[in-house]
Amino acid sequence: MNYLFIMYPWEDISPERDSTIRLIHECASRGYTVGITTAANLTIRDCLAQGFVKVLKKSEKLSKAASTFHKQAQFEDKMVPLAGFDVIFMRANPPLDTLVLNFLDSVKNDVFIINNVEGLREANNKVYTAAFYDPNNEIIPATHVSKNKAYLKKIIQESESKKMIMKPLNGYGGSGVIVLEKAARSNISSLLDFYIDGKNGDTNYVIIQDYVEGAELGDVRVLMLHGEPIGAMRRVPADGDARSNVSAGGTIQKHVLTKDEKRLCKKIGNKLVRDGLFFVGLDLIGGKLIEVNVLSPGGITYINKLNKVKLQIEIIDYCDDQVMLKNSATSRREEFRQALNNA
Repeated sequence: MNYLFIMYPWEDISPERDSTIRLIHECASRGYTVGITTAANLTIRDCLAQGFVKVLKKSEKLSKAASTFHKQAQFEDKMVPLAGFDVIFMRANPPLDTLVLNFLDSVKNDVFIINNVEGLREANNKVYTAAFYDPNNEIIPATHVSKNKAYLKKIIQESESKKMIMKPLNGYGGSGVIVLEKAARSNISSLLDFYIDGKNGDTNYVIIQDYVEGAELGDVRVLMLHGEPIGAMRRVPADGDARSNVSAGGTIQKHVLTKDEKRLCKKIGNKLVRDGLFFVGLDLIGGKLIEVNVLSPGGITYINKLNKVKLQIEIIDYCDDQVMLKNSATSRREEFRQALNNA
């Protein structure tokens, strides 16, 4: 098998907690050919989508420790066609440069891409979650996305809730998430100016969301594979911080999904598979869906430690199976065509 990971730079990896390196290490341990590249290193040559790829040199003795593996890994720089890979893993940090999807469009029928191009195009930012049809707010809290300051101020002023959440549309890792206290809403104009007004006259979208009771206790990260939960953990915010992301100082605890959380995952899972979103991270608070993470969902390392499992094995097994199914279908079509030609 040949795997390509479109990701962040190798030197930026924190091997003790990084999920991508667990997936890469699993592929390497199976003797697969592994390439890594960044979105900026995709190119077109002779009408073919290609990439300047670092191909991992195979080693007879592969360290079992991710940190040692990361330190010892050696690569060869090559320019290779994307269609030469069996699987392309999208593991770049948000926001997504949508031009990447144009490169992948040309190989999406030849390579298993996780998550697929159409799914990434639709769900690469928080609008995907906000636009879930949920008129009674059974799945997601009341959510508003806009860059219209007057509208957002009206929403905040008319809210009966004592607290609301404000965050940038394209933020990740908890960056920019703040709690709006009703008593401090006199500052809303300056906050909206800060969040919406960008450089060079650009404007940014902002999300305003009802505060879910219990959010101060943290959230639940669920990793979903083909519409089914394969692992979960609770993330608890640091004292004085509204964000539970580990990158923002949060801590983790073991978590067993409740019946309500399982029911929510099932409802959401069916849509995820239909949309080609095969490996995602869900963030849940109080039985409500807060975010769907389709780009580089993390948590593998922590869930592994908490539950003494190796989720990367299940994930790579799944990708291998999808490639086998794809190749089998192609072979059968060729057999049928040959039979038709010989009839």
